[in-house]
Amino acid sequence: MDFRLSFGVLLMVFLCHMTSALEVPLDPKVLEGLPQPPTITLQSPKDYIFDPRENIVIHCEAKGKPHPSFSWTRNGTHFDVEKDPKVLMKPGSGTLVIDISGEKAEAYEGTYQCTAHNDHGTAVSNNIVIRQSRSPLWSKERIEAITVQMGVSLVLQCRPPAGLPPPVIFWMDNNFQRLPLDRRVSQALNGDLYFSNVLSEDTRNDYICYARFPHTQTIQQKQPISVTVLETNPAGEYRPGFMTPLGDTSTEMVLRGETLELECIAEGLPTPEMSWQKDGGELPTSRVSFLNYKKTVKISDVSEADAGDYTCTATNRLGTVDHVIKVTVKAAPFWISAPRNLILAPNETGILTCRVNGDPKPEIRWFINGVPLENAPEDHTRKVDDDTVILSNVQSGSSAVYQCNASNEFGYLIANAFVSVLAEPPRVLTPPNQVYQVITNSPALLHCATFGSPIPTITWFKDSKISIKSGDSYVIHENGTLEINVAQSQNSGKYTCIATNNLGIKENHVFLEVKEPTRILKQPEYKVVQRGMSAIFECKVKHDPSLIPTMTWLKNNGKLPDDERFEVDADSLTIKDVTDEDEGTYTCIMSTTLDRDSASAMLTVVEATPTPAIVYEKPDPPTDLELTDQTERSVRLTWIPGDEHNSPTQKFLIQFEDLLHQPNVWVNFTEVPGMSTTAHLDLSPYVYYSFRVLAKNQVGYSQPSQASRQYRTNPAAPDDNPSHVQGEGTEPGNLVISWRSLTGLQSNGPGLEYKVQWRQKDVDQEWSSRTVANASQLVVSGTPVFAPYEIKVQSLNDYGNGPEAEVIIGYSGEDLPLSAPDGVLVMVHNSTVAEVHWEPVSSHSIRGKLKGYKVYYRRERGLHEAEEEADQESQDQVLTFNGNLTEGHLPGLQPYSLYNLFIRVLNSKGEGPPSPDKQFETPEGVPGPPSFLQVNPGLDSLTLEWGPPLNNNGRLIGYTLRYQPANATIETGLVKIMDFPVNETTVTLDSLNSSVQYKFDLNAKTIKGAGPSITKEASTFMETTVPSRHVDIATQGWFIGLMCAIALLILVLLIVCFIKRNKGGKYPVKEKEEAHQDPEIQPMKEDDGTFGEYSDTEDHKPLKGSRTPSNGTVRRDESDDSLVDYGEGGDGQFNEDGSFIGQYSGKKEKDTHEGNESSEAPSPVNAMNSFV
Repeated sequence: MDFRLSFGVLLMVFLCHMTSALEVPLDPKVLEGLPQPPTITLQSPKDYIFDPRENIVIHCEAKGKPHPSFSWTRNGTHFDVEKDPKVLMKPGSGTLVIDISGEKAEAYEGTYQCTAHNDHGTAVSNNIVIRQSRSPLWSKERIEAITVQMGVSLVLQCRPPAGLPPPVIFWMDNNFQRLPLDRRVSQALNGDLYFSNVLSEDTRNDYICYARFPHTQTIQQKQPISVTVLETNPAGEYRPGFMTPLGDTSTEMVLRGETLELECIAEGLPTPEMSWQKDGGELPTSRVSFLNYKKTVKISDVSEADAGDYTCTATNRLGTVDHVIKVTVKAAPFWISAPRNLILAPNETGILTCRVNGDPKPEIRWFINGVPLENAPEDHTRKVDDDTVILSNVQSGSSAVYQCNASNEFGYLIANAFVSVLAEPPRVLTPPNQVYQVITNSPALLHCATFGSPIPTITWFKDSKISIKSGDSYVIHENGTLEINVAQSQNSGKYTCIATNNLGIKENHVFLEVKEPTRILKQPEYKVVQRGMSAIFECKVKHDPSLIPTMTWLKNNGKLPDDERFEVDADSLTIKDVTDEDEGTYTCIMSTTLDRDSASAMLTVVEATPTPAIVYEKPDPPTDLELTDQTERSVRLTWIPGDEHNSPTQKFLIQFEDLLHQPNVWVNFTEVPGMSTTAHLDLSPYVYYSFRVLAKNQVGYSQPSQASRQYRTNPAAPDDNPSHVQGEGTEPGNLVISWRSLTGLQSNGPGLEYKVQWRQKDVDQEWSSRTVANASQLVVSGTPVFAPYEIKVQSLNDYGNGPEAEVIIGYSGEDLPLSAPDGVLVMVHNSTVAEVHWEPVSSHSIRGKLKGYKVYYRRERGLHEAEEEADQESQDQVLTFNGNLTEGHLPGLQPYSLYNLFIRVLNSKGEGPPSPDKQFETPEGVPGPPSFLQVNPGLDSLTLEWGPPLNNNGRLIGYTLRYQPANATIETGLVKIMDFPVNETTVTLDSLNSSVQYKFDLNAKTIKGAGPSITKEASTFMETTVPSRHVDIATQGWFIGLMCAIALLILVLLIVCFIKRNKGGKYPVKEKEEAHQDPEIQPMKEDDGTFGEYSDTEDHKPLKGSRTPSNGTVRRDESDDSLVDYGEGGDGQFNEDGSFIGQYSGKKEKDTHEGNESSEAPSPVNAMNSFV
């Protein structure tokens, strides 16, 4: 009976786990219209101390559908809020605001509880105890003056009034200065002031104890205490003794989760030192703190493990005294697991559990809608078992709120959990057509959040066809999320999730895009750059073209300096004019919205003129190899390092030679850091070891050291079994068991052999065994076809067997399948695609690993053809469907055709027999283009001929011709359309314009529509009765070339004339100067900038101080003479005979506006204008 009860409880816990997974989502669209019992969302603390100067606000907020109504109880009876004008309940809320101005606040003290109710249940709040804060005055007492001998201990009692909450105590003097506390003088937890020994400076008459009450922010003070210390007969030194607590032992009780405070204050002279320890354990260092010069120890967040004996020790040079405080830890009720809301469908089962703990063990009581269960109407579907309520076969209308109340002498807990009975069809909460983007080889999560009651079942499809099951590459989580462990490009596409329960079905589509990863193809390299030079770090990347990358450069993992010397390009970083501050590590980070890649390189800045380089060389080989600490399986090797040659040793490589199995072959054994000169080496049995050591620095490895002396290990049984054990048949009736043999180093001793064991799986038979040597496989004959076998291969030698071998599963040889698929069914979707279904072949007839099914199909003939016209050259088409599929699609079919189909099952050995032939027909489709279109032109007509399509794809019903005038590729004119019956293949188009290009489009039609067209362009003949040739000479090439040559020749002549004039070759300027001898035009001296004597031989020499432009032209103010300079007003006009209009009379002063004109020499164009 007890066993059945336990089993039933376990079963119900499992059912609870299944049903409690349904939770109402927070989406307002889903919440709208869903009924929900009340849930308390906000409430005041259990202990509420209010300030009498402010209003009392007791919080109570709840949610539900419909919105709940609120009521209150005070001290266990109904509290009628509406009858008290001082009490206001906030609209739409249960929060109470009590105005206590002008009232006695004590009248509202008590225990309050809030109730939230709607049509589906009632939730209750905690019991909220409302108390007024109090700051009473100090009771009047007569304070006697205190007189003590110097050196004795003293206690000044505070005894503050009991306030609510308790006050904060501190001692001050008449000047409101805090009294100094130290190892000798301390304030106890109760507020008393302790002197371990008094001194003469302790004499004063203003020891005042103050009490500060936090809620009212008031401070009360005690009457001052006067202390006089007598120095006439001081006390001598004495051993420590405890002033508090008294006696050898005391007790302290603390609640779990609270803070434990232990205090020991001792007297003595000299002042004692304090220390603490816990018997049988250590103080929790992460939670312990010492205060008041170690007189107080505080442990936060106490747990049961903190219970025990704590010893405080007081010590001075005269002795030691101990006090033991026995600490017990009790616990108010605390949650292990609070009851959770349940949403159940009709006829489902659910469980509410209320797991609590405490010391003493809490008592658990259940309520429903605020009423104790024992007082509620009996319900045969509800069973209560201590901390568990089992609800069986729930029905609509049975929604309610259950309360669990757990209490002991130290406190209580109340938890509300509603049970809502809903019948809701599925809803998909994930937004439709959401696009997920992931990087190749990373996991992808496609969400399908749903809601429904009962909980919907989620199924996934890819591209609306392929059903997805949980397997190696896919995982469907309980919440409906589809996870692709390693996303690849072929995983991209459209995914459909379907949510189903017994009330309906709902689907949603999402899309997955798998992107190429971002990779740095060329990483920045380490740079050594001279100061003042430039450093360039390259960082070339590859990324998915659909993602926008962002390049970021960092220096020493921080931002680049804000300096124009740092230039960032698309794939490089350039640092100009490098300084010492630029040294560091530079990192390029290429990031997209989905991933990132980074690479780093260091920059080292050296002097512009470096000192002679230090020579770095490989290190010298280590010397003096020595073997110590020798055991059966280990030895210690030590050595002396060689010269490092200016490059520190990075590591040492230890090699060994096995003189027994592989003489003259050195094998890498292990590596140790460059600072080490010794290594502990674990050895294998039956090996003749010899060791050598190589040192490595930045330059490379040293030469090997001299070999150590030989060290031989004794033989032993093998430590390992062969690896890569597998069993696989190569032909029907055999099983080949193979393995990777042990090396000589692994043999551990002579006589290495392998014990091979096998037996057929799931068959009651003994192990077969055979021992082989010098082999890595064994062939077992006479096995059934493709039967599973358990296989073990164990190593052994002359010294014993290796460890127990692991069992692996292998299969004997395969044979061709025996049977063909049955139930072949073909469904034709359209004229080019069909779907084939078949029943799977039984597993025993496959006789091997099922690889899939091969579908063979071929086109026999078109349906418009006779049987004797069947296509004899048609080849079989084959589609392979991997795995245990039972359906597939046949794409690329030809319309209006008869097809033949059969299916074979496929295993690793080959194909099985074919299924019976299955014939199917494809419906009509649109035809192909006409086989040809020929146009025969006439003067004003065109004759068109065409042939029927090569592929009718159905029964032709006619042709459609479209034509229009066309000019090159720009179509003009209206399109004319003509239809023809199927038996017409020619037409003559009359009354066409002559010499006009026409474009023709012709297509054939079946009942499925028009097929692709064939296009042709043609024109009618031109009229030839009056031949004429109107040639526009201006467009002829020879004419254009002639005109260009003439223009060029004229331009050259004009330039030559201009140059002649500038040289003065035909104008005797010099002679005119000599004849006039005008004093105003005397040659200018070189030092004052005036003109010198004119000379033909210096035509091309610039004046002193002038510059000749690099383009060879001479500026106006720099030339020796100028036509403009010699003319009246600078116009340079000529007579008809080419002479000057006015006689030369010397260069005039330039006008102001002339000074703003261009000073360049006249161009040939200007020279041409002067001739006009």
